[in-house]
Amino acid sequence: MAGSDSVQEGKFSLKEVLIAFQSCLTDNQEILTDSYVSGWRGLVSESPHSTDVLKACDVLRSHKPDYNYKARIAFMLSNLEERFMNSLGSIFSFISKDAVNKIQIMVTHRTGENGEKYETLQSMVKYELDNNLVDLQRRAEHPESGCRTLLRLHRALRWLELFLEKLRTSTEDSKTSVMCTDAYNDSLAQHHAWIIRKAATAAFCALPGRAAFFQTMNVGSTEQVVEMLREAMPFISKVYEITEELYKQHNLLELP
Repeated sequence: MAGSDSVQEGKFSLKEVLIAFQSCLTDNQEILTDSYVSGWRGLVSESPHSTDVLKACDVLRSHKPDYNYKARIAFMLSNLEERFMNSLGSIFSFISKDAVNKIQIMVTHRTGENGEKYETLQSMVKYELDNNLVDLQRRAEHPESGCRTLLRLHRALRWLELFLEKLRTSTEDSKTSVMCTDAYNDSLAQHHAWIIRKAATAAFCALPGRAAFFQTMNVGSTEQVVEMLREAMPFISKVYEITEELYKQHNLLELP
């Protein structure tokens, strides 16, 4: 795999994200929730306790810890800081802050009494639909259902996929503002109110250049970044495609 193995602690690492999304898929093409969440955590969080959180989640799934333990985990998750997207500028905060919130909700589902039902995205969808735990027409009793929460991450993943692919195929003269705007218009924009769309597209004009983005990925030279993206994109795309088809089959793509 291309790229340097030496990454400054607490910094975004494209390699970490690649490994997480690569490990999402089972032999049956199901998506493991924990790995999916880990991929997102790698994109938006740099908590020094992230490893402790993952270990604690494993303990919670196999034991019956006291409520103080759960409270400590919730505290750590609530203090996650933005990593990749906010390291590129405050303009991404409207995405990364929401993603951190969604990550916390998904971890809460996984560490709850029915956590085993959320082992994969497929098992989550089946469990919540079979037990009427999804608000299908309007937000009501289940605003933090796993299906609705994951859908928001799924939509943001599409934007990220499109943007990173544009970066991978870009040239030195390519403008990140144009690439980001195009990716946004083809994904998240359709789910945002007009005022958010206007603010986002205006903010994209202040994006740093292509070289600054590549430096943030902590991979190495431009050539190494491009090669790493070439390796990473098929895994991210596959995870997106499987999730999209799963939600389409169950008419969940437009959850309120």
